[in-house]
Amino acid sequence: MSEQKPSPRSKELSVELRDRIVSRRRSGEGYQKMSAALKVPKNTVASIILKWKKFGTTKTLPRAGHLAKWSNMGRRALVREVTKNLMVTLTELQEFLCGDGKTFQKDKPYLQHSTNQAFMVEWPDGSHSVKGT
Repeated sequence: MSEQKPSPRSKELSVELRDRIVSRRRSGEGYQKMSAALKVPKNTVASIILKWKKFGTTKTLPRAGHLAKWSNMGRRALVREVTKNLMVTLTELQEFLCGDGKTFQKDKPYLQHSTNQAFMVEWPDGSHSVKGT
């Protein structure tokens, strides 16, 4: 089997090239010279070096945490609380969701987006309307 070459438009640099950039930086070479010698944009060289300084590696590391997803029960509880009091604030919603003995910590923008999504209904003609009005 032949080994596939990455496409010329590929955004991912080879590990070998990233290692050469780091080794040249350790030897004291500047961004401009590295960029010209390796035929890589100066911004790419700079971003690789910043990543290396920050994390000690040029590998792509996994991001922290797990993306939150609402359960149906949590979504219904949120809708119930908002329909009781339409003027409820996001801080009060946050306290409600965290105060019921649930280990549920959500940030305000996420709550706002979820509340808006829970109350939106899409009609067949493509228009939107708020539930209950």
